[in-house]
Amino acid sequence: MNLDDFSDLIERPDGGVRRDAEERRERQIVPPGALGRLDELGEWLSAAQQAVPVKPILQPRVVLFAGDHGVAELGVSGRAAGTAHELVRATLEGATPLAVLARQFSVPVRIVDAGLDCEPELLPESVVRHRVRRGSGRIDIEDALTAEEAEQAVRLGIAIADEEADSGTDLVVLGDLSVGGTTAAATLIAALCGTDASVVTGRGGAGIDDLAWMRKCAAIRDSLRRARPVLGDQLELLATVGGADLAATTGFLLQCAVRRLPVILDGVVSSACALVAQRAAFRAPDWWLAGQVSGEPAQTKALDRMALSPLLDHGVIVGEGSGALLALPLVQAAAALAAELPERVQADEDDASKTDTDDD
Repeated sequence: MNLDDFSDLIERPDGGVRRDAEERRERQIVPPGALGRLDELGEWLSAAQQAVPVKPILQPRVVLFAGDHGVAELGVSGRAAGTAHELVRATLEGATPLAVLARQFSVPVRIVDAGLDCEPELLPESVVRHRVRRGSGRIDIEDALTAEEAEQAVRLGIAIADEEADSGTDLVVLGDLSVGGTTAAATLIAALCGTDASVVTGRGGAGIDDLAWMRKCAAIRDSLRRARPVLGDQLELLATVGGADLAATTGFLLQCAVRRLPVILDGVVSSACALVAQRAAFRAPDWWLAGQVSGEPAQTKALDRMALSPLLDHGVIVGEGSGALLALPLVQAAAALAAELPERVQADEDDASKTDTDDD
């Protein structure tokens, strides 16, 4: 598998349709620009859907890729290593911020176990049946995945994207349920942006103290040494310092762009995978929105590199897709306004023109 092949498969959202959407917006009763960024979102959705007026978002879906990362053994996370399955269980039981918001917005949640480090019997078969391996390797001293596992994980993400597109999902809210995932994500971003570990090291969704931050920074530094020699091959990079969940998310993002399925990115993990995907296919980011500012410095670096501006900045750092899901109503509002605001009546314009002529 060569991820660069996606470059020939992905087209940008339809520019002609976007111009038609812009012209329609200019004819509506509210002056262009009065709705701020909502205008831009509505036009982007029109181009993605190839439809003017834009169609409402009726079947959004939250998709969460789950995995454990061996680097968490170093004490770089606010959660104990190997406990990502507890996040999955809490989400399934409706006891996380993401689950509460999903109920509030009536959005279904799909969780995909790509690399959890737990017995499969602890979770429903629908969650664990796609697992690539049990946990990912400790990236500061060993590869996260074998080459075969990396390809299997990417193909898993591709398959999930196809399933969502085929089922009628019209927008994906993308997140992760991981322990140690932000360390792997920061390593990927630092490697692809050519920066140092200290610039990208954050404190994660669970929060860590200063000593844990220093351990995390050291782990990213050591992982970067292993990442830099394989920067020319995105699949090898994911195998070296990524993880099963990150590789699956990368494949998912690329195939969503192929299938013209818009995605709202959540925090640093999905942003890191998006950056890897952009390296493979430069048009792919045109199909994604950045949902929110997560507070992770690595996310800021990644979004700047992809020229994506977050929709929200509410200080939500909990992760797990919550911030991206909070952005969903904004996108739905943009679609509704673009589709339902009436256009100015032509007769009124003609009368105004006639009055101007009479005054002359």
